[in-house]
Amino acid sequence: MNVYPFVEAEKAEQDGNVAMACRLLEVSRTAYYEWSVKEPSARELSDAELFEKIIEIHKASRGTYGAPRITSKLKDRGLCAGKKRVARLMALHGLVGRCRRRFKRTTIPDPNAETKAIDLICREFGVGVREIDTAWCGDITYVRTWEGWLYLATVIDLASRRVVGFAMAEHMRADLVCDALQMAIDLRRPEPGLIFHSD
Repeated sequence: MNVYPFVEAEKAEQDGNVAMACRLLEVSRTAYYEWSVKEPSARELSDAELFEKIIEIHKASRGTYGAPRITSKLKDRGLCAGKKRVARLMALHGLVGRCRRRFKRTTIPDPNAETKAIDLICREFGVGVREIDTAWCGDITYVRTWEGWLYLATVIDLASRRVVGFAMAEHMRADLVCDALQMAIDLRRPEPGLIFHSD
């Protein structure tokens, strides 16, 4: 633990006694006065020089590169710096990269489909356009968990924007959507003529 800041605080007091503070903390006055000059060490100077190059590469990547890619770019420039050192300097100055969002396709069109479905909604998804339980829409999304992907099918009432049915499974088969739709029907008991829209 660095005790010199405590000596510095004692010195700042009106009647501060550096000799007494050094004796109590068992450090030499010479060492304290060398520390108080606060000359940056060779390592600090090297870190500052390296960080300027890290900022340059990070800006050139439009803020997307993290420590591994910046380390690789530094090596391309002939500068030897470890990934952990680059990561430490980036973390110290609050510099982070951006990860590419993981994409998993959930809608796969049928290439053999001969007829197109008629759009009964007519792309009118606004609030207040329809009555409650007259038009629902559904979709599937995915959630990454520690044990793998889980797929979530939802049914939403277009008038109230309320989720009226949902189902989760480890697959994207038709019964996932059927389970969500069945839950919505059991809970809401819609009148005949309900439109269910999905892609």
